[in-house]
Amino acid sequence: MTTPNVLILRAPGTNCDAETAFAFEQVGAKTETLHVNRLLERPELFERFQILCIPGGFSYGDDLGAGRILGNQIQHHLSDQLVRFKGEGRLILGICNGFQVLMKSPVLLEKDTADGPPATLSWNDSGRYYDGWVRLEVSGLKSVFLAGIERMYLPVAHAEGKFVARDNRTLQDLDAAGQLPLRYVAADNPNGSMAEVAGVCDSTGRVLGLMPHPERHIDPTQHPRWTRGEAGSEGDGLQMFRNAVGYFA
Repeated sequence: MTTPNVLILRAPGTNCDAETAFAFEQVGAKTETLHVNRLLERPELFERFQILCIPGGFSYGDDLGAGRILGNQIQHHLSDQLVRFKGEGRLILGICNGFQVLMKSPVLLEKDTADGPPATLSWNDSGRYYDGWVRLEVSGLKSVFLAGIERMYLPVAHAEGKFVARDNRTLQDLDAAGQLPLRYVAADNPNGSMAEVAGVCDSTGRVLGLMPHPERHIDPTQHPRWTRGEAGSEGDGLQMFRNAVGYFA
């Protein structure tokens, strides 16, 4: 396969689906945006796709917490399909609200234990929504999406993006397993995340959740200082989408 099909999963309140589809299409993928209700009606639709992306926004208005309602729908009605999707070697990406959703699913981190979930995303230390640009560093080689990337400059826009592990031992175990591949440069940590964590991957490297928005920096002109000559030849986020498509080449 050289042209993977990408499922962009949306729900009421999702607002980054068009930009995310556009980013995938720029690197050769075919995309289809489906409302979660279509998947609930026909879970077999997952079989048409090689990549699943849950984009950013405010699914269900974040009324019960960021990503909680969509996460519960997936957890209770679509978890078997997602586990199978992952087990068949396909890719899953969650961006911002999508990361919040994935943190409540069984495909990113292991299922909850008697001690509770291994990690969560909580309110920013500021207690406020934050919108700005951050510098990021990639560590390790595990994540398919981050292959060959060392640094990125991407926008963030969230109120509940603080990564909190259950305890220091869990944080150390995730780090040792290479499952914390994306970090804020310390001075740019916008939410107080433990160990500056900006993104988490699963044990296979084929599932990634991250708070920054790579789809919002795929073109040099999206850089906030591109007119001053500070942008590169392409936006820093584009390589993530290229890596996902290239995985199936």
